[in-house]
Amino acid sequence: MIYADYNGSAPLLPLVKTYLKKRLDSDLFANPNAIHSMGQKVAQGIEKCREIIANVMGCYPDQIFFNSGASEGVSNVIHSVLEYTSQEKNVVITSPIEHVVVHKSLEFFKKRRNFKIEMVNISSTGGIDLSHFEELMNKHKGKLALVTIMAANNETGVIQPYEKIASLCSQAGVDFFSDTTQLIGKGEFHFGKSGADFAVCSGHKVGALTGTGFVMVKEPTKLKSYIYGSHQERGVRGGTQHYLGIETLAVALQDFYENTNNLKELKKARLEFEAELKNAYPQVTIIGENNERLSGTSLIGFSGLHGQAIQIELEGHDIFVTTSAACADNQPETSATLKAMGVKEEIGRSVIRISLSYSHGKQDYALLVSALKSSYNKLSKIQSY
Repeated sequence: MIYADYNGSAPLLPLVKTYLKKRLDSDLFANPNAIHSMGQKVAQGIEKCREIIANVMGCYPDQIFFNSGASEGVSNVIHSVLEYTSQEKNVVITSPIEHVVVHKSLEFFKKRRNFKIEMVNISSTGGIDLSHFEELMNKHKGKLALVTIMAANNETGVIQPYEKIASLCSQAGVDFFSDTTQLIGKGEFHFGKSGADFAVCSGHKVGALTGTGFVMVKEPTKLKSYIYGSHQERGVRGGTQHYLGIETLAVALQDFYENTNNLKELKKARLEFEAELKNAYPQVTIIGENNERLSGTSLIGFSGLHGQAIQIELEGHDIFVTTSAACADNQPETSATLKAMGVKEEIGRSVIRISLSYSHGKQDYALLVSALKSSYNKLSKIQSY
């Protein structure tokens, strides 16, 4: 079996499973906010995890705020900036390829406080148009409240020039939020060097428990309460901490940190896989091929076939892929990301996404290419649409 949907949700890492089995056999379960010794031991464990994660992420422990995951984190960041900015700053720059939580959060504030949302153009290779971005920055100089551009796209795997964007935002005195949900755990990221003001992580994307994550904030006082409660997370995020999830986050991210070198071999194996597929079927399209991508992500178009048909055929080979972002996998139409790139409908409806982790390599891709050839040869005999 090959599970190839790591961009959708990663299975628990073996190391995390081992940790959890031992942890569940312990007697250390308590409210970390209690003053008795059991509670304080749990609280100390959370702070140790914060230190481990800070070391991996290239930030300070007090720049990390734990939460339920990236959707909460994105909402919290946008709320923290747009709810408290002055009325003179009423423009936000974003892109059409952002996760739906970004678009919906911005739409809320557009209605609530009349913000103007500017969309930066996307190139045919999946990267943002930096020239257009700079035009928008100059056009709205002095009126910008926020720039929010993702670090890596969940569908194409294309890595955006987030460090360059951060530099331009810093020069303009504008907060920059980079949605790093897909980059963390799949590519190298150093918060301090990135220049971003805000970044986010979801535990289930990195092999930790679902329902846990964190926000990183360059200036911690800029993050405002979004879920109200008591003094948890220095009074910023109310609710009893998901301490088991936080512990698995530390285990998972430390494992990634220790195995970062595997990304080079993964990328090499992916490129060889794509080349073999294109050599066998020249009509195949690798979306974002000429741009830097996550090491284990391939979005492949099989013109003339339905992506869902290929997905079903691969499942018969015990291989699990998606046709786009997981939250839109049941919609047989070209995604917003591919439309923004100018991808033709017949290709957009034919794509499948293969996303693997740093634990995969040549053997997995060999099985994938064999199954894809079998599926393609079978389906190409049928007029899909």
